[in-house]
Amino acid sequence: MMQFTYLLINFFAVIICFIFSFHPKIKFNRYFRAFILSSIFVALFFIVWDMIFTAKKVWWFSHEYTLGVLVYNLPIEEILFFICIPFSCIFTYFCLDKFFNFSWVKKIENTLLQIISFVLLALAAYFYEQLYTFTAFVVCALSILVLKYILKADWLGRAVIIYIILSPGFLVVNGLLTGTGLPSPVVNYNSEEFMGFRILTIPVEDFFYGLALILWNLFFFLKFKKYEQNKYILV
Repeated sequence: MMQFTYLLINFFAVIICFIFSFHPKIKFNRYFRAFILSSIFVALFFIVWDMIFTAKKVWWFSHEYTLGVLVYNLPIEEILFFICIPFSCIFTYFCLDKFFNFSWVKKIENTLLQIISFVLLALAAYFYEQLYTFTAFVVCALSILVLKYILKADWLGRAVIIYIILSPGFLVVNGLLTGTGLPSPVVNYNSEEFMGFRILTIPVEDFFYGLALILWNLFFFLKFKKYEQNKYILV
């Protein structure tokens, strides 16, 4: 049964959100196509990144917790991760943004995003020899800056706040993957390639790797969602 661990983590991370996506007051199922397209776009980049870092032994996966089916050097469960986790996060953003007022975020958005970007770039410069730290922080900081100042994403502040709200779920899922509550980690990290600071068993870099993943999923999802909405209006 241990070999189903990573698969079950993916399943339980997504199943409740998937079921509620059909709720008549939410109707997120109308945008499944938009989500699938956006997740494919973003997953391609992150899967290649994942493959390169696995090949370089920045991280590696325990065969004990996976089925043994590989796509190049990645367990199939790792590929599914880039679908399941973004689905849960995008669904949660969709619901919170639909039912709650986040207009107050605009007052702090510029300051919040500038501070996050500056701190990440400063840490990336300081820890430039740690490949995961440098790459994760630079990618996240540049993602925020590009989305904010070039692509003019007016939802960016809300997305960051909602990502912070989602952090307890992140702690559970990533905690399990990195060894919290398990005899050994599903995903192992080379201690020479990250700062060494962990929350529970989670490298701090994972939070910003995850943030970049979700922000780009959200960017493409909202683009495709707008197209889907226009299609429904025409129909």
